[in-house]
Amino acid sequence: MSPNVITTPVRAMLVLGTRPEAIKLAPVARAMAASPLFEPVVVTTGQHREMLHQMLELLQVPASVELDVMRDRQELSKLTARLVDGLGDVVRAQRPDLVVVQGDTTSALTGALAAFYEHVPVAHVEAGLRTGVLDNPFPEELNRRLIGRMARWHFAPTTRAAGHLTAEGVPAAEVFVTGNTVIDNLLWVLDQGNGRDLFHSDLRHVLVTLHRRENQGDKMRAMGRTLRRLADRGDVEIVLPLHKSPAVREALLPELSDHPAVRIVEPLGYVDFSATLAGCDLVLTDSGGIQEEAPTLGKPTLVLRTTTERPEAVDAGAARLVGTEPQAILEAATRLLDDEEAYARMAKAGNPFGDGLATERIVAQLAEDFGADAGAAPTPEPLVVPQPGGPGSYSTA
Repeated sequence: MSPNVITTPVRAMLVLGTRPEAIKLAPVARAMAASPLFEPVVVTTGQHREMLHQMLELLQVPASVELDVMRDRQELSKLTARLVDGLGDVVRAQRPDLVVVQGDTTSALTGALAAFYEHVPVAHVEAGLRTGVLDNPFPEELNRRLIGRMARWHFAPTTRAAGHLTAEGVPAAEVFVTGNTVIDNLLWVLDQGNGRDLFHSDLRHVLVTLHRRENQGDKMRAMGRTLRRLADRGDVEIVLPLHKSPAVREALLPELSDHPAVRIVEPLGYVDFSATLAGCDLVLTDSGGIQEEAPTLGKPTLVLRTTTERPEAVDAGAARLVGTEPQAILEAATRLLDDEEAYARMAKAGNPFGDGLATERIVAQLAEDFGADAGAAPTPEPLVVPQPGGPGSYSTA
């Protein structure tokens, strides 16, 4: 980038379409809005429209541009085409100096692609996650690899993620280990104290989230039956915020809707979800982001997937990859509920994903590369987290 001192704010277009993207880009948008060096332009794609509006208001992130691309049960190819077309129009109209995307969603991929087509540099937040299996998770693994070929700045959450990128040929000078912005935002939200904990009983609190495409269908129905068996213990309260996906609802509602120990609720706003996470004892999830948040709060996490692109939590002992087989899930949950020592080891493992300063590192690096003056705040020290397994990922296969 140009070494000249910034004389006009850097126009940064932040693309988000899903709740996880909003959560992880919110601290970046807030920091840029508070800095005279940046002019953030927040673009929402409309993929999680109902969940996003209220949450963005609570996170103090106003949207500048809103697209409308969602159609009921639309094919992924049609969603991708609409997003590339719509985001291309926005890039041409807004003329940003850079485009910021997060993670591995279809909106992140198409945001990067639209920027690439218009010769606008791309910053990738949460870069370098890999499972090593191209279609698991689907389509996220392919999305993040493709973004990695287009990005100019690769903000990796951990040294392991950074190692994936350099192993793939990304120049080391373009890879920055920052920690994960999800930790920054979680700490900010909990400090606000506005969330509502959905657990109501004195029983053991189990928080469950399920939604992944590769788990839908027979696998998810089997998981629903497993959760029912867990609820039959009589000493647990399960809270399940139910994803809006019809496929998820068709799989889980018949198995769980009539059980008195299972509270099925509509998708929670981020602040309520954070409070509920803080109030739980155990997490069962196929989500990626919760694997990063739960260790900060000392919540043991069972990952209901056959692979994870976040093996750092497994290395640290804060999470366990248990797969999707019903008996394995039930046995792992039962052990943590019954074995105090096993539970304590996971609860006290700590969080390998960040120290709450990821946003500062990202914004400072961008300011430096766009020519911030010498009076700008210095970049925090690099985050170095030991990775016992070295570059790689985990699979139950």
